[in-house]
Amino acid sequence: MQHSDRSSVRELPVADAKAGPYGLTTGPDAALWLTLVHSGEIARLAVDGELSRYPAGSADCRPSIITAGPDGALWFTRSADDHIGRVTVDGTLTAFALPQPGAGPFGICAGPDGALWFTEMNTDRIGRITTDGQITHFPLPAQGAFPSMITAGPGDALWFTLNQANAVGRLDLDGTVTLHRLPTDGAAPVGITCGADDAVWFVEIAAGQIGRLGADGTIQEFPLPDRSARPHAITTAPSGECWFTEWGANRVGCVTPAGLITEYDLPTPSSEPHGIAVGPDGAVWTALETGAVARLAP
Repeated sequence: MQHSDRSSVRELPVADAKAGPYGLTTGPDAALWLTLVHSGEIARLAVDGELSRYPAGSADCRPSIITAGPDGALWFTRSADDHIGRVTVDGTLTAFALPQPGAGPFGICAGPDGALWFTEMNTDRIGRITTDGQITHFPLPAQGAFPSMITAGPGDALWFTLNQANAVGRLDLDGTVTLHRLPTDGAAPVGITCGADDAVWFVEIAAGQIGRLGADGTIQEFPLPDRSARPHAITTAPSGECWFTEWGANRVGCVTPAGLITEYDLPTPSSEPHGIAVGPDGAVWTALETGAVARLAP
């Protein structure tokens, strides 16, 4: 493990702590897009610092995870009022209600089939929504599993974490579900990403580990130096390494395909890093729930 100082990290304020920057992605317009989970807004941040904020719905709709869609818009989950939201790059909002109240949509990603796929934390289902708003569901073979994050990955499949079932799941486009149990009990996986090595990488928030699920089904776990760091989100860089947030330790970390971990301290204490993405400028950007984003230079 390597540890770096904070000299290459700078922070940009985007909201106050009451707004709560949470999810983060790079949009098709070469800007960063964020969810403001507590104020019910979506924010657009250009790399030069220009900021715009748009309503995501009602103030208490809790926009959570956001992703770039195949239609040139941004798509996000509204976990408090059970909607999937769509916002264009000029701020025009559309929302699609889910059929079951209390579903708790959370993770979302663009799939290999031109649709958006999302998790429902409270129903043990994965949802699919087309760009014109048609919704279908796929049940999971587990109860109380708390499906969390989701990503498109190897085999033209959707891969997702089951936080309370201690597993990573695979969903094929025909609805076939395969579950991969984690070696560490109570690991509570959350963030997940498709690695450049044709593997799926994920974080274990309760175990303080980074996990790798290979194409052959083999799972490797890489412990963090601080097992109480509570890693939350993870993303893949074009250069092949994966970057992740350490919500409980106020750091951003990087793991190579070989499992070498480097950590970077964030300048502001207790800044609560959540979402993470590689920006259009090649830097790593992290949403800080206390009201800012952090930029780590490449």
